[in-house]
Amino acid sequence: MTITPIAGLIGGLGLFLYGMVQMGNGLQKAAGDKLRGILKVLTSKTWMGVLVGALVTAIIQSSAATTVMLVGFVNAGLMTLTQAIGVIMGANIGTTMTAQLIAFKLSDFALPAIGVGAVIFLFSKRRAYKYFGQVILGFGILFLGMMVMTEAMKPLSANPSLVNFVAVLGKRPFLGVLAGIIMTVVIQSSSATIGVLMAAASQGLITFEAALPILFGDNIGTCVTAILASIGASLSAKRTALVHVLFNVFGAVLGLAFLPLFSRIVVWLTPFGGVSRLIANAHTSFNVLNTLVWLPMAGLLSKIAVTLYPGEEQIIEHGPKYIDKRMLRTPSAALQLSIKELVRMARIAQGMVDDSGKALVSDDPENMLKTVRSHEEIVDNLQSEIIFYLSTLMAQGSLTHHQSTQVAAMLHVVNDIERVGDHAMNIGNFASYRAEQRIDFSDEAKSELMDLFRRVDEIISDAVNALEANDAALAQDVWEKEKVIDSIEAKLRENHFKRLNEGTCSPASAVIYIEVLDNLERLADHAVNLADAVVQNTVSLKE
Repeated sequence: MTITPIAGLIGGLGLFLYGMVQMGNGLQKAAGDKLRGILKVLTSKTWMGVLVGALVTAIIQSSAATTVMLVGFVNAGLMTLTQAIGVIMGANIGTTMTAQLIAFKLSDFALPAIGVGAVIFLFSKRRAYKYFGQVILGFGILFLGMMVMTEAMKPLSANPSLVNFVAVLGKRPFLGVLAGIIMTVVIQSSSATIGVLMAAASQGLITFEAALPILFGDNIGTCVTAILASIGASLSAKRTALVHVLFNVFGAVLGLAFLPLFSRIVVWLTPFGGVSRLIANAHTSFNVLNTLVWLPMAGLLSKIAVTLYPGEEQIIEHGPKYIDKRMLRTPSAALQLSIKELVRMARIAQGMVDDSGKALVSDDPENMLKTVRSHEEIVDNLQSEIIFYLSTLMAQGSLTHHQSTQVAAMLHVVNDIERVGDHAMNIGNFASYRAEQRIDFSDEAKSELMDLFRRVDEIISDAVNALEANDAALAQDVWEKEKVIDSIEAKLRENHFKRLNEGTCSPASAVIYIEVLDNLERLADHAVNLADAVVQNTVSLKE
């Protein structure tokens, strides 16, 4: 079978990317959720973030994936911009491990690795063995792809046009940087782009000196994934993506400024191994040196990002803000702190309902829904933390009868608040589906829904205020308002079925409309449950 150079290059690149993904997925599955935990916990110092970023990226085989995780963590308030900077630097170092692996020229082991890996992956019953087989399989496919690309490029070495183009790149480094950026943006993997570069260099298509600017451009091009992930995210998340760009752009500028010196340093560090080893070492050396330059100036990178993206935002902390384990020995204080945390959790859930309502009538709801999804994670986390705190308090056995009753009621309240967040997510999912399917509501239907959303927001707000102030009178008002919402909800159903019969609204919109009404009615029910807890607490206190 004859394979043309273009077909071989495309097919080999596909194998390379697929093998890299399989290898990374196997390693990620073996590590479980530990990688995300490591990123969140072990980044208190910038230098520690560098080590963590390098480790995680070396495992998942993608600096872009690490940076996207960072954008998500910063957007959710799990991590600050300063913490993220160190991890970004480390991610650039970690991603060079793929090139180092390729430079060992283990192509002879590609086919055996595919065979052994496939057998282990397909026939092992234990998950750990399956993941190990997936890693070996990915390793083999990666090197098979590298072999195909290298063979495909052999005929190209005699192509005069390509030789002239490469000669131009060698004389004009800026064009090399631009070529590297474009290649990585298209392929979406700097490791794969470096692999193509190494395959081309091994066939004499490009010199080591001409490859260096392309390598610098690869680092810049890999930033596009994080930039896309930051669209519609928080201001801090956007700044995180910007820091990634700044770090790589500044590094490329320094690399070009000292290109002859950098080239000599890499040659000195590489006494053997050929051009592939030179490129791999250049990739690692460039990112290590860039990190060493900017690590002491991480604060400056942060200030530049803040200057370019000015403004202030209120970042909601992911974990508990008020409950304190040291207060468990003082039940009255611990209960007051728990109420404050419950109120905070309820305010976040209430905001989710408001955002999902706006998303429902928006033509482009995704930006608002990103906030709803990130806040759902916060609400779920707070639910677990508060339940654990209250359970620990109750287990001490030092509570009065009233305090025990109060804790029991609060355990119910925290679950009701979490359900408020769940219903907000349900409505958000309907908003997303409506936008995707281009389903429209009539103006009358939109007006009715927005009025009901306003009433539900009001009843939730009253319930939360009653909980915060332990106001039984306000809690009783919630009951009365819930009765009104029930009657309005029934009337709206009737109105919508009438519009459906008249052809004003489509059947598809009717399904979404009725489901949203159901969720709003249940939200009102959960507000009543919060009010009940306040009234019960007041009665218990009098007893």
